[in-house]
Amino acid sequence: MITVAIVTRRLKEGKTYEDFRRAWYHTVGFGTPSKLSTVINAADPREIIVIGFVETDLDRYLAGLKIDVKERLANPLDEVIEPAIGRTFGILVAEDDFSASGAISYKPPSVGGKETDLAEVSRDLGEISRMIALASAERDRMKKETAG
Repeated sequence: MITVAIVTRRLKEGKTYEDFRRAWYHTVGFGTPSKLSTVINAADPREIIVIGFVETDLDRYLAGLKIDVKERLANPLDEVIEPAIGRTFGILVAEDDFSASGAISYKPPSVGGKETDLAEVSRDLGEISRMIALASAERDRMKKETAG
């Protein structure tokens, strides 16, 4: 399964993408194939969007979330970004290549050439949502402990 995270942050006035990158850059890996792409919004250059693709399974997903929580607590972004953060998490269900010119025939959803089992995705989404809530609560608890 490939999970996807889309996290949107806004730079504080006077901060740059390089300021963000230096504070955000992970010092610990996830231990599973992970690709993170960063986008600067063309309509608002202060908006930074990170799109992460992580190949994992349900057994390792929570461990990856915990790594990210520890990373953010060890390397906070508070000095660089505004407090509001947009977070979207999900499961990749289709990869489509529309590079060819001309007509393209419909294909069922698939990832890596393997047809997507949408019933399985539906079950996994509930479990992933539960794990994200657990990791978020843990992050908030740890943040309060270090602040107080």
